[in-house]
Amino acid sequence: MRSLNQITETALAGQFPDISEGVQLFTEAPLQNLMALGNILRQKQHPDNKVTWIIDRNVNITNICLSGCKFCNFYRTAHQEDAYITTLHEYFRKIDEMQQLGGNQLLLQGGMHPRLGLDFYQQLFHDLKQHFPTLRLHALGPPEVVHLANMESLSFKEVLQQLVNAGLDSLPGAGAEILTERVRRFLSPVKCSAQEWLDVMRAAHELDLTTSATMMFGHIETVEERVQHLIALRTLQSEKPAGHKGFLNFIPWPFQDENTLLKEKYGVTNKVTPEEYIRMIALSRIMLPNIPHIQASWLTVGKETAQLSLHAGANDFGSIMIEENVVSVAGATNTFDAPGIRQAIRDAGFIPVQRDQDFRYIP
Repeated sequence: MRSLNQITETALAGQFPDISEGVQLFTEAPLQNLMALGNILRQKQHPDNKVTWIIDRNVNITNICLSGCKFCNFYRTAHQEDAYITTLHEYFRKIDEMQQLGGNQLLLQGGMHPRLGLDFYQQLFHDLKQHFPTLRLHALGPPEVVHLANMESLSFKEVLQQLVNAGLDSLPGAGAEILTERVRRFLSPVKCSAQEWLDVMRAAHELDLTTSATMMFGHIETVEERVQHLIALRTLQSEKPAGHKGFLNFIPWPFQDENTLLKEKYGVTNKVTPEEYIRMIALSRIMLPNIPHIQASWLTVGKETAQLSLHAGANDFGSIMIEENVVSVAGATNTFDAPGIRQAIRDAGFIPVQRDQDFRYIP
C-alpha cells in the first residue's frame, strides 16, 4: 500500500490514481491536504482565477416516466391526474422569459414516456429552433436515448445523429447516479445499465457532441463505488477521438431525500456533510485530470459549501437555475439570481465569468 505522499506525487504528475488510491485519499487524507491537492490541480488547468457560470432554464418535457426510480418523486404514470406533456406554447413563453434574463440555453429533461418516440423529439427540437434560431438545446440524456433506441430499433449513434440533425446541441450527463450495476439494480432497475449509459456517451463523443457527466451520491453506494464511477468516466474520456470534446464538465451532487421512496420505504437518507461534499469535489479533480471542468452544486449544498468547493478543485458554479423541478421537489431549495451568483463567486475570491455549454466566455 502506497503512502498518501506517494499518491499525491502521482496526482501532481498528472497520472491516474487507481481505485484503492482514490479510496485511500478520500478516507484517510486530512481535509486540508485533500483540498490543497484539488486546488493545485485546478490551478494547473485554470490559472486565471476565473469561475464560470451560466444562465439557462430547465424545462421538463413531461413528468410521465416508466422508470420508477426510488430516489425520484417527480415522475407520474400516464393515468395520474397531474401528469403532463409540456405544450409548444409553454416552451415559447418560458424561452421568452429566459432570454429576457440573458439566457439562451434550454436544458430539456424528459421522462421515459412509454409513447413518445423519436418523431416527437425531432419535431419538438425543429419547432423550437425554427422559432428561436439561436437557442441552444442541452437536452435529454443517456436513459432517454437508450429508451428511444429500444422503441425505434436503432443504435444509440443513429438516435443521437437524428436528434443532432433536428437541433440538439449538447447532451447532459443525466441519469448516471452511480455507474455500478449493484446500485442501479436497486435504485432504478428499469433505467439503462451503467454500460448502456457509457455506450451512449461513447457514441456522443464519436459524433463530437458536447457532453457533461454527473454523479448522485450519498445513498446506498460505497466509497469504492464512487471511485469506480470516476474511473469509468475518465476511462471513457481517454477513449474519445482526438480533437473531440468529450466530457467538458463533471457535476457531483448529493441525493435529495425528501418524500422519496428511498427514504419513506427503505430509510435511506442524505447524510452527506459539507466536509464530505468538499472531499468529493477534491477527489473528483484528482481522479479526473482529463475532464477540464468540475462544477459545485450550490443548488443541493448551499452557497457556503459551494464557495469552499472552489478552493478544493471546482472551477464552475453552474446555472442560476431559472427553473428546476426534479431535485427541488426532493428538498433542494437554494436559489440564486445573476447578481447573486456573481457576488458569491467574488466573495469566494474569484472572478465570475458567464459561459455557454461549450465553456466559451460570454461578454
